[in-house]
Amino acid sequence: MKVLDEDVVARAKARGLDVVVYAPHFTRLPEIRERAARFSDDDLLVVPGREVFTGNWRHRRHILAIGLTDPVPDFITLDGALAAFAAQEAAVLVPHPEFLNVSLTAEEIAANRDRIHAVETHNFKALPRQNRRARSVVVDSDLPAFGSSYAHLRGSVGEVWTTFDRRIESESDLVDALRDGAPRRVYHRGGAAHRTRGLAEFAHLGYENSWKKIDRLFLSGTEPTHPDHVAYGGEFDAVSEY
Repeated sequence: MKVLDEDVVARAKARGLDVVVYAPHFTRLPEIRERAARFSDDDLLVVPGREVFTGNWRHRRHILAIGLTDPVPDFITLDGALAAFAAQEAAVLVPHPEFLNVSLTAEEIAANRDRIHAVETHNFKALPRQNRRARSVVVDSDLPAFGSSYAHLRGSVGEVWTTFDRRIESESDLVDALRDGAPRRVYHRGGAAHRTRGLAEFAHLGYENSWKKIDRLFLSGTEPTHPDHVAYGGEFDAVSEY
């Protein structure tokens, strides 16, 4: 999910979730970790994640890492991101495969299969035909699946979830379950309210790709997750796309 506050936590608990992954866009890992820790308690574990925006604006790919110990910026090559994730032994997940122009293709997943631990089969923001395509990608790649509400809006939390065959009580438990290919099942809610919320999430793309993009590109200065940011100390200069 991309949002996290008291209302989100209350909704997650009401929906019976034990663990949520907080992975907002364009936010540095230390900030994500601090906020995840602040909202974790005995009833809900909030695991920090980084959905890294690889490539440039014309050729962009999202890739989700869970279990990072050191920051990895956006706007680097896909190979550079996957190498950084592997070095930190993070769990590497593919969200919304083949979704619009922001996702890994089936060919890219196949080419990097040994460095990927799961592919999303149900994303709440995606339309039904897009989720059907995602399921076929998982079948073809023979990689484990996962599902996600991918919540950019508070009301989306808990609309889709993944259950494992074991208890997940820590970040490392989740990383191990994903990296080990632990048995799991993907579920989602149904009914008119579920469909309406899904359409609202899809409509939110218009905001993300209009005003928010203009703000990022022209008004806000250097992104905190840009590889040129002083926080990265030039470590990713060789794989920077800018």
